Amino acid sequence: MPFEFRLPDIGEGIHEGEIVKWLVKEGDVVREDQPMVEVMTDKATVEIPAPRAGKILKLHAKEGEVVKVGSVLVTIEEVSEAKPEPKHEAATVSAAPQPKPHPEPVAVTSATAVTAPPPPPSPIVTPAQRVLATPATRKLARELGIDISQIQGTGPGGRVTDEDVRRFAAERSAPPSPTPAPAPAPKPAAPAFAPSAVVTDRREERIPLRGIRKRIVEHMHKSKTTAAHFTYVDEVDMTELIQLREQMKPLAEQKGVKLTYLPFIVKASVAALKEMPMLNASLDESTGEIVIKKYYNIGIATATDDGLIVPVIKDADRKSLLEIAAEIERLAKAAREGKIALQDIQGGTFTITSLGALGGLFATPIINYPEVAILGIHEIKKRPVVRDNQLVIRDIMYVSLSFDHRLIDGDVGARFCKKIISYLENPKLLFLELV
Repeated sequence: MPFEFRLPDIGEGIHEGEIVKWLVKEGDVVREDQPMVEVMTDKATVEIPAPRAGKILKLHAKEGEVVKVGSVLVTIEEVSEAKPEPKHEAATVSAAPQPKPHPEPVAVTSATAVTAPPPPPSPIVTPAQRVLATPATRKLARELGIDISQIQGTGPGGRVTDEDVRRFAAERSAPPSPTPAPAPAPKPAAPAFAPSAVVTDRREERIPLRGIRKRIVEHMHKSKTTAAHFTYVDEVDMTELIQLREQMKPLAEQKGVKLTYLPFIVKASVAALKEMPMLNASLDESTGEIVIKKYYNIGIATATDDGLIVPVIKDADRKSLLEIAAEIERLAKAAREGKIALQDIQGGTFTITSLGALGGLFATPIINYPEVAILGIHEIKKRPVVRDNQLVIRDIMYVSLSFDHRLIDGDVGARFCKKIISYLENPKLLFLELV
């Protein structure tokens, strides 16, 4: 009998997913492990493969629909049960084509020489497969009725971004310049408060709250309404670390690795977490237990066109500085291209967030729940400071750590911050961690 494939439990408390794109259609014959559907969770977009070979009998959800874990996604007729299609069918259809009540779009390949009449306009346009864009951006284009192949991408490598799609939609829907007309006969003036639906429509844009942005809304709300946030801010003298990084950059480049400040900050954080394990913990409210993690999985908040994603460097304490640098580069690239694997965004124990050159003075980061702390790093600037009663210029960076006050007291948070600072200001101490 036909097999009903249900949305699997893909871990970390995920209980639903949004159908981004079907990669098969009803009637297709698929092989086992063939990519079947793209599903967006609150963590990332993942491809779910066919669990077995067979014929697709029915798709039970539409693109854009949110389905619960355990819901039937697709019905598959297994190969042993599937009836072979008659070999002469294609020839029969080709010899005597039957008229259709409505014209349908005709897919034309490079080998096709037949010109089909244009299909009727449709609010949903199938996205061009050769355009570089994330699944979420393609879906946005479909929702707005836009052929994504007509858009000039402004992202890395010509990638089409959400902003490109919305800009294209706004330009397409902008009303043409009015043609001057003879002045009409005088009429009684309309009330000044009379509403104008046209103006209101042009001045507002409504975007469905879906996908990663919806998950961010839910996750941030849960963090702020569950954890008792407090933030501690201090400054770090990065002068010594800047010099050490400059010395190590040529070695890293020889190995094909881009060495930023983040690997050093990851190592400093791990060293501090080992000394103060309560910061590498979570609160299991269902059992009333504090769970202290003996592993160090460091999340790096990464901005993408679809929203903020937190890829995780697993077992950062067991990786060298250059291994961490390479892993950061790999994860950031995958996240920005929308190709991050589910296992790469699970299991974090502590998070670092950075805006790089846009870091400003300092901020109050929101805890990546259910973790109990998050480190925010900011722009490095040359500032006048006092050293040995002398006014000198040093490279200074502010750091801000937010903690869950239910588990982390103020003095504990301050001491943890001081430990991170000590490693960053005396980076040679990190070599004890780099061996």
